Amino acid sequence: MSRLGKLPIELPAGTRALLERGFMIVKGPKGELKTKMHEIIKTEITDQEIKLSIADQTSGKNKALWGLFRSLIKNMVVGVNETYTKKLEINGVGYKAAVNGAKLTLNVGYSHPVIYELPAGIKAEVQANIITINGIDKQLVGEVSAQIRKIRKPEPYKGKGIKYSDEILRRKAGKTAGKAEK
Repeated sequence: MSRLGKLPIELPAGTRALLERGFMIVKGPKGELKTKMHEIIKTEITDQEIKLSIADQTSGKNKALWGLFRSLIKNMVVGVNETYTKKLEINGVGYKAAVNGAKLTLNVGYSHPVIYELPAGIKAEVQANIITINGIDKQLVGEVSAQIRKIRKPEPYKGKGIKYSDEILRRKAGKTAGKAEK
């Protein structure tokens, strides 16, 4: 059996979960999230917790889906009660970012500013060289952060570019001028 799938998901106060037409809907103080459930997953919802189960516990694929959907629903429950946050650092001379409504403008060494449209449900803040991405959907926050990082990945020689704040870069030594042998 899936060890992760067996664990119940606790619902904090003020959080509700519904199963409607094959979709799991979780509502909380920060908003509402919805995901399509697989037909093999059986759901039991009470006021305090959600329990997931599967009929065929011998199939490896079924056990994997059981753990996957438990994690997805747990992330939804956490997201509607707290927001997920990712921090990105901009390193480089003249590199900067600014937020205008739902647009993130990045000046990161190209001949033009790069404008990134933030999807619905995602907020960005810029303080000096730190970009903070916030949202209730964990997958969307991670995806937006990865797309922003991809605009100018950090290079290994000087470390210029956009990196996660907790990311450790492996730096490479540059070319060294060798002595001419006679």
